[in-house]
Amino acid sequence: MIAADMRGVLRASAAVMVFVAGCIAAQAQTPQAALSGRVTSQEEGAMEGVVVGAKRAGSTVTVSVVSDRQGRYSFPANRLEPGRHVLRVRAGGYALDSDAGVVIGEAKAAVADIRLRKANVDEVAAQLSDSEWLMSMPGTRAQKDSIRGCNHCHTYERIMRSKFDPATALATIERMAGHTPNSFPNLIQPNPPGRIGGGAMTPEARQRLQQTRQKMAEYISSINLSRGENWAYPLRLLPRPAGKATRVIYTEYDLPSITRQPHDVIVDSKGYAWYASFGEQILGRLDPKTGAVREWPIPVVKPTRNKGALDIEFDADENVWIANGFQGAVQMFDRKKETFRTYPLAPEFDGDQAELLFIAPQNHKADNKVWVMNNGEWAILRVDVVTGKWEKFSAFPVPRPRHYTVLSDSQNNAWFTVIERAHIGRIDAATGAIDIFKTDQDDSGPRRGSVDAQDRVWTALNRTDQITMFDPKTKKFQSWATGIPEYYAYDVWVDKSGEAWASTEYADRVVRVNPKSGEVTAYLLPGPTNMRRSYGDNATMPASFWVGATHTASIVRLEPLE
Repeated sequence: MIAADMRGVLRASAAVMVFVAGCIAAQAQTPQAALSGRVTSQEEGAMEGVVVGAKRAGSTVTVSVVSDRQGRYSFPANRLEPGRHVLRVRAGGYALDSDAGVVIGEAKAAVADIRLRKANVDEVAAQLSDSEWLMSMPGTRAQKDSIRGCNHCHTYERIMRSKFDPATALATIERMAGHTPNSFPNLIQPNPPGRIGGGAMTPEARQRLQQTRQKMAEYISSINLSRGENWAYPLRLLPRPAGKATRVIYTEYDLPSITRQPHDVIVDSKGYAWYASFGEQILGRLDPKTGAVREWPIPVVKPTRNKGALDIEFDADENVWIANGFQGAVQMFDRKKETFRTYPLAPEFDGDQAELLFIAPQNHKADNKVWVMNNGEWAILRVDVVTGKWEKFSAFPVPRPRHYTVLSDSQNNAWFTVIERAHIGRIDAATGAIDIFKTDQDDSGPRRGSVDAQDRVWTALNRTDQITMFDPKTKKFQSWATGIPEYYAYDVWVDKSGEAWASTEYADRVVRVNPKSGEVTAYLLPGPTNMRRSYGDNATMPASFWVGATHTASIVRLEPLE
């Protein structure tokens, strides 16, 4: 702790008071920054790639920067307000000795060096991303794939710290299977009646499912803590960021309740970030300048059915469209009137199977029609926004392979992905004709993506570490690897300069790909994020990237500095 007389001197000079918690020491001031310093450890000396975060007491906003090759970090003067800030770090394998805080004075010229120590095994386990858990745990590819979907609702750490034997693990798996995918520890929803994934399950299929779950249970009990106090395998870490990946500023915005799941975050032309809660009938808007949040209740169409929304999209007028999941309806939020217009499913397409997860309204002015994906039956729908009439399109016979998202191009033709296979498809808006195109890799699992200004279709290949681009003119795919083991790309967004940004539920790393040069930059986020939707803001240069931290009720903005 700094001596009392020294604190008085610092107050008198209106500079800074630093609270030292065994790892931080006051240094000479650096007026160009609100807070700066150097990160070191006994093992490495100067440490590059350490994410340093600062959050002012009482604030809902956390700002983070990353240390450079010399271990230096710096917060721009306009990013931190005067007051006491709690500091945190993200540096795999290292930890602070204790909590640390710093008071920034009106002069905004605080300097604090951060000293890290080697983390113990328990601390490392708490630091691992889900990709790092998959890298660490022993087992075959099939065994790891069998539990890969578990992190949709919670981290692998929860599984790895359990002490379940096979019987207890099986009972837990069966209980978890009764929850919808929009459940997580802070908000659980049971599967609605009739949700069986596109068709009744035969006795043979049910038996195969039970056998699969039994194998999952046996595998989990072989890698958790049921056989001892420590894991019987080393915990592996991905390298820390280096070079260009350290030239970034992160801003995290807390949402009003821990039950918020900002599955999709999109940004309008005024810079507001919009989100819908995955497990609640809530549409929200964040003002990044102030951190203030406004929320509107989404109309409930079916009171007895599960709540929540996944995909939200802007149309050409920046009205917000929502595919409202088990509610069996599409919602359009009029930005000017601040009212919703509801498009309920036609009775012939409604029922227990209906689950509307994805929507494509961007180009509906071409023909007054909006594309919707019914993920309960893996069929593509279209609604006329003038008449309310619905149509159904089926690219495959029943039982259909699992589809995922639906997109639209400039002519409002629909593009869809087939996650259970390796294909994307196109529906001609005028004729209804359907074409199917296979990606370059078998079983690649195309998931979410976007259509760029040239009508090229970008897709994350969810069973790989890659993203791909399909050019309708050449009918060819081109793919790029993220270079991160166990990445499993979820979505991809393309900015105005043509660079592609990929998200994942697993690695806590946003990957930026320059298709022309092949350069790949992986940005490590400040904390566990479980990213879904990839989206960005072209108003900045370079473009900024936005994403929802689905399980921690926050929204993250990534601003690259080069």
